[in-house]
Amino acid sequence: MKQVIQNFRSGVLKVDDVPPPSLRDHGLLVENRVSLISAGTEKSTVQVAQKNLLGKAMERPEMARKVLRAIQKDGLKDTLKRVFERLDTPAALGYSCAGTVLGVGQDASQFSVGDRVACAGQNYASHAEIVFVPKHLCVKLPTNVDFEDASFVTVGAIALQGIRQAEPRLGDRVAVVGLGLIGQLTIQMLKASGCRVLGSDPDLSKCDLALQLGADQVASPSTLIDVAASFSEGQGVDIVIVTASTKDNGPVEVAGAIARRKGVVVVVGAVGMNLPREPYYKKELDFRLSMSYGPGRYDSAYEEKGQDYPISYVRWTENRNMVAFLDLVNDSKVKLKPLITHRFDIEDAKDAYTMMMENAVPYLGIVITYPMDQVARHSRVIEFTPKKSTGSITLGLIGAGNHVKDMLLPPLRDMKQVAIVGICTATGVNAKALGEKLGASYCTTDPQAVFEDATMNTVLIGTRHDSHASLVIRALQAGKHVFVEKPLCLTEQELDQIATSYQDHSRKGLHLMVGLNRRFSSHGQKARAFFLDRKNPLVMIYRVNAGRIPPDHWTQDLTVGGGRIIGEGCHFVDYMQAVCGAPPVSVHATRVAHDASGITDDQCVMSLAFKDGSIGSLIYTAGGDTTLPKEWFEAHGDGKSLTMTDFVTSEFYAQGRKTQFTSGKRDKGFAQELTQFVEAIEQGRPPSMRFEEIYAVTRTCLLAVESLRTGALYDV
Repeated sequence: MKQVIQNFRSGVLKVDDVPPPSLRDHGLLVENRVSLISAGTEKSTVQVAQKNLLGKAMERPEMARKVLRAIQKDGLKDTLKRVFERLDTPAALGYSCAGTVLGVGQDASQFSVGDRVACAGQNYASHAEIVFVPKHLCVKLPTNVDFEDASFVTVGAIALQGIRQAEPRLGDRVAVVGLGLIGQLTIQMLKASGCRVLGSDPDLSKCDLALQLGADQVASPSTLIDVAASFSEGQGVDIVIVTASTKDNGPVEVAGAIARRKGVVVVVGAVGMNLPREPYYKKELDFRLSMSYGPGRYDSAYEEKGQDYPISYVRWTENRNMVAFLDLVNDSKVKLKPLITHRFDIEDAKDAYTMMMENAVPYLGIVITYPMDQVARHSRVIEFTPKKSTGSITLGLIGAGNHVKDMLLPPLRDMKQVAIVGICTATGVNAKALGEKLGASYCTTDPQAVFEDATMNTVLIGTRHDSHASLVIRALQAGKHVFVEKPLCLTEQELDQIATSYQDHSRKGLHLMVGLNRRFSSHGQKARAFFLDRKNPLVMIYRVNAGRIPPDHWTQDLTVGGGRIIGEGCHFVDYMQAVCGAPPVSVHATRVAHDASGITDDQCVMSLAFKDGSIGSLIYTAGGDTTLPKEWFEAHGDGKSLTMTDFVTSEFYAQGRKTQFTSGKRDKGFAQELTQFVEAIEQGRPPSMRFEEIYAVTRTCLLAVESLRTGALYDV
């Protein structure tokens, strides 16, 4: 299918052929008919992408600071390599569209195939022939609303939410500063609410359009203060809604000047917000921000999982705002055709952006149209001309997030015996870009295409945690060797299902490895060798200064990420297992009583006993200082001691002497882990990580989470 994408590193924008997205739970597949280019927002995005590296850093100072911190930890070369890799990832453009439902996922039964819908959302309602959109970002079209008008649904909801924040009353005098699409829509809806409206914009043609669409008066920025004084009979306007898009502080300054005492100022657009104290203080102005489409925005539980807010407590969500806007369009209270200045077919969409960037002709509403009934030609597999390879390990990749790209793909690409054949990701944009970069034979958004590929003998799974179990089982059933990122699964039931499947298929020589990489590091190998000939059990302590992760991050979601103990704690349990050479046999976990974040599972201590009599304590904290190294390990036994700091330095104490090993940079064993996996397959020998070890670690972490809830000690 055709989709508009931009490479953030090079700034190159194009209409590319990519596989259509896959249908997922809580959402819909929609065949687009029309999508809207939000000129202000998208032009800004394109401009940032076209800047050089310094320009990008200046536009995103917080990201620049993260890069500097990463350089301090991982070194300049490795950090820049990851930065350039991420910048090289193409991004989908667009966030407002309308079309026809092609498929309905689980928990979206209010929709049916064939429904006409309007869709919203960055990375969802893109400029593409087919899109996947969560159900709360989709609404059915009223009878009298066509696809072209419906494509305005996102900017309409944004404008409506700004009005709701202002809380206008019948007869209020309102100034709208900035008369782009959102400003023009704001004026029309304010008039429908019974307000008198003053519009302002430096572009006089937009002022004229505002008058045509119902504004009572307009003014240029230079005359706005005087006109507003006359418009409000010297009292100042009741409400100012700022819909401009500029880094300049001018809009909030003029808003303070024209508002009456105890008036309301609402900022909808991206503007400078260095508020001048004097007018806001002396007038005691009520300053408010409007959050995009409304409540639900940026809430993954609402948008991605379909968990609605009760209407009794949250009357207007982003979905309800979308419905209300289209109702206004349906009743002819809002007119959209006068806002459309240009129409482009999807094949020519690049010309639309060229026109915007060159600014040679006036423009406002720009819509992209799509061919009708072309679903049959949208193959979920796109083939490439592959690089020649003699590798005996033919690999399919399912899932390609930052971890896979940063840590796993670099060493795999250096292995001559590995040929990367197929790439599968949820979105066609990423699959296509990565497939071309790696010289794969094809890319797809359908995992089944990978499983059915008879030329492929190995699968690497790097998807979100909740999908690991099902994909592992399907891969084994398809007769593939499997490397899956941790964790193996999220429940004991899934663990038992995997164990049964592996037992059935391991007899066929299939390998299963989980991304528990730390045991394979140079530090892990030296630690194990140091205690190899001991006669007595070990006492081990592993301290993890994990750092904060926001409560709404997907890894904190127990149903998706499993939480941090299951999702990350498995690394540290396995490291202790590898050093002592015995599996855990019991676990008890306790956590802090409370934490300001509302999360306590990431502030806990796990007490472990191992089969050889060794004991270990895992101290996991999200409350430490970020300058402290993340990981510290120590072990004691047979008169010997070992410490390891963040996989950079290990110190060995024996017979009154200390020796030191330094790896130069953090070595967490990613390359060694993959080498072991590939060589075991190639040589037909047993895996270096036995399934019994994988099972023990996974079950230990599952029981640790249960122990946090109950306080009980569990036998593994």
